[in-house]
Amino acid sequence: MYSFVKRFVDIICSLAGLIVLSPLFLILFICIRLDSKGPAIFIQKRIGRKLSHFYIYKYRTMRIDTPRDVPTHLLDNPDHFYTKMGKFLRRTSLDELPQLLNILRGEMSIVGPRPALWNQYDLVRLRESNGSNSVRPGLTGWAQINGRDELPISEKAQLDGEYIEKMGLIFDLKIVFMTIMAVKSGKGLKR
Repeated sequence: MYSFVKRFVDIICSLAGLIVLSPLFLILFICIRLDSKGPAIFIQKRIGRKLSHFYIYKYRTMRIDTPRDVPTHLLDNPDHFYTKMGKFLRRTSLDELPQLLNILRGEMSIVGPRPALWNQYDLVRLRESNGSNSVRPGLTGWAQINGRDELPISEKAQLDGEYIEKMGLIFDLKIVFMTIMAVKSGKGLKR
């Protein structure tokens, strides 16, 4: 029953967010295009619910010569690749706003495990063992508010498994509130 309620909330919130934030979407789009060469939207293959693949939308925060399917924390010198606008977008998590389209399309949810890159086999395997690949990935999740980029893969997967065990409306609302606090503080962010 909760999955139906969760999907309904996802549709309403993502649609409302797209409408209300449309002026901000336009401003960010223009600023990114003025800041550096390349498209404003970054599209990347990710792992979705039940190991399906989908393409995630994000505002581009890095130069167009950045290695394509490498997680940021695995780049030798990530700061070398950030655009000026990209640093701001990552610090404020505004780069994630286009994922409201992924949520509306049913590829993602507001809360769930963050979608793994298609080639993060270690994370996908660990999530498969704890059942966290069975739900839609989220814009935010339990692992993000418990360390974000500071967590090793094994801990992220463990927290994703905890989310599956505790998943419910109250827990999701707690995660959304804690996400707002984490974004405001910048805690755990290595972007």
